[in-house]
Amino acid sequence: MAANRHKIQRNIWLTLGLMGMCGPALAAIIPAGTELATKQELVRNNGSEPASLDPHKVESDVEFNIISDFFDGLVGIKHDGSIEPRLAERWENKDNRVWTFHLRPDIKWSNGEPITAQDVVFSWRRLVEPKTVSPYGSYLNNMHVANAAEIVAGKQSPDTLGIKALDDKTVQVTLNQPVAYFLSMLAHNSLVPINQKTVEKYGDKWTQPGNFVSSGAYTLSQWVVNEKVVGERNKNYWDDAHTVINRVTYLPIASETADINRYKAGEIDIAYPVPQIQFKALKAQLGEQVHVEPNLATYYYQFNTTKAPFNDPRVRLALNLGLDKDIIAEKVLGQGQRPAWMTSQDTTGGVTFKKPDYASWTHEQRISEAKRLLKEAGFSEAKPLSFDLLYNTSESHQRIAIAASSMWKKNLGVEAKLQNQEWKTMLDTMHSRTYDLVRYAWIADYDDASTFLNNFRTGDSQNTTGFSNADFDEAMKQAAMAGSLEQRGQFYQKAEDVLAQNVPAIPVYQYVVVKLVKPYVGGYHTNNLGYFYTKDMYIKKH
Repeated sequence: MAANRHKIQRNIWLTLGLMGMCGPALAAIIPAGTELATKQELVRNNGSEPASLDPHKVESDVEFNIISDFFDGLVGIKHDGSIEPRLAERWENKDNRVWTFHLRPDIKWSNGEPITAQDVVFSWRRLVEPKTVSPYGSYLNNMHVANAAEIVAGKQSPDTLGIKALDDKTVQVTLNQPVAYFLSMLAHNSLVPINQKTVEKYGDKWTQPGNFVSSGAYTLSQWVVNEKVVGERNKNYWDDAHTVINRVTYLPIASETADINRYKAGEIDIAYPVPQIQFKALKAQLGEQVHVEPNLATYYYQFNTTKAPFNDPRVRLALNLGLDKDIIAEKVLGQGQRPAWMTSQDTTGGVTFKKPDYASWTHEQRISEAKRLLKEAGFSEAKPLSFDLLYNTSESHQRIAIAASSMWKKNLGVEAKLQNQEWKTMLDTMHSRTYDLVRYAWIADYDDASTFLNNFRTGDSQNTTGFSNADFDEAMKQAAMAGSLEQRGQFYQKAEDVLAQNVPAIPVYQYVVVKLVKPYVGGYHTNNLGYFYTKDMYIKKH
């Protein structure tokens, strides 16, 4: 998942053939003796204006933060990373290749109509339909759902996808090979069912207030562009009895300073992110209201590898070596972030990766090699490298970009000209590949290295670098077919080694997520995807 601002579930290793256990979803749990506020409303900053509320049209935490409140999938992820039943109350599988999901008997859409297995089938087919042009169009292929790859490539019809409704309440999914982390991938927001009748009636306008139909704890009440999105409690939600907050407002405040000021003024209950320059002062002033949480996510600068001079891996590697990532993580940020030398995290999905050799070099050694590579690629003091560095509007992104450009100038004589665009515009720029170098990040969709690495496969819908490497593709293909975690880890290591030498993206740092949460907000927890669900929270009397 693309991270607007700074996108894991823990890997779920289920015994083959084990039946999914039926049970209640995680919801608001109020300790005995807690006195609730009369007004159960929550205001949270979301950082940017959402590009859409269509789960098939979006790719970042900006949208998925809202979608995760408005829609339920077949399964979900608890705070501890384990799988929980959502729309599906139970499931079983045969040989880890044919999965059968039994929907809850009385689940309804927010308009009161029943949620059916056909809605799930319709939604998955729409996701892979090439005409949808979903950023997550390749996701079902990465899950190895039968025929997904052929459909995305336009070679087969969406109705051949390996999913079918056995009856109104039973969905069967067929894979072309076993996938150990299938249930973890299934919890992703791109796979939530959407209402077929509504989409067919309103087309692209189905996400507007008045047309919108949801399946989650909340449904869309208002959407004032560049001002707010408002969710109202969905009384038809299957688990509404355990929901407490009646209204949630998401604000698109890009200015971190404005966000903090409004938090201090009592206008916002959850502020995110916390500006690095204010972090220590806020920690001293607000104490436990400052939440610092690990996040399986990597911040990086990605190249347009189809455009000179960044079609030359020597230039890309030189710029990677020219950054002092320790200074960026510890001084520019200083909230617990760690310098990154790989796209995946150091340990992902049970695999511990070996970093590239140059990660252990001294700063001086890296700069010396970077200069040699640039000279070899044809750049010099007389002919310096110059390019545009694009980032989406944010004070933190600007500070990091200024630091990076200063390092490249000082260390290598390279000129990086800073440009910024609003989030939605920057995404369009990336997908059209009309950029040189762009700030990006990836929050894992599930706890396996493939969530990071698939973005660099040839033809993947999330591959906005244009990178294509046969050895990398083969390593990823073999990893998907590996019979054990150890074997899969060996192929993932080969893939990371290819990226380390070819550098389609410069890993900069590994994330933590820092939020301010008012002390009267109860039930606040994040999972290691970084999601926190409004339905789990409540407002204490204050």
